[in-house]
Amino acid sequence: MTAYAIAHLREAAPHPEIAEYMERISGTFEPYGGRFLVHAAQHEVKEGAWPGHVVMISFPAMTEARAWWDSPAYREIAPLRARHIEGDIILVPGVPENYDPTGTAGAIREALPTG
Repeated sequence: MTAYAIAHLREAAPHPEIAEYMERISGTFEPYGGRFLVHAAQHEVKEGAWPGHVVMISFPAMTEARAWWDSPAYREIAPLRARHIEGDIILVPGVPENYDPTGTAGAIREALPTG
């Protein structure tokens, strides 16, 4: 099942290390079947606040996403970003193609107190 690396990165001043990170990152995730879905795009905030930028990379599965994150190639360049850009990064599995949220809704209803 497809998995995603999603980053919410705050604004940062331009820096040569950020440029180097961006030049090298694709080479770190391509061996794991990763590809950019969102990068350097303007987003629209519809609720709440979301300052900064969104980056989204897809992988064939969580196994590949974790392997990329832990890979020596990515661990080598991660400090180039982390030293200059604050942010939050998660790995998350996708849902099956025919996912139906009513099953999850049923589980929530069952957990509600009766009375």
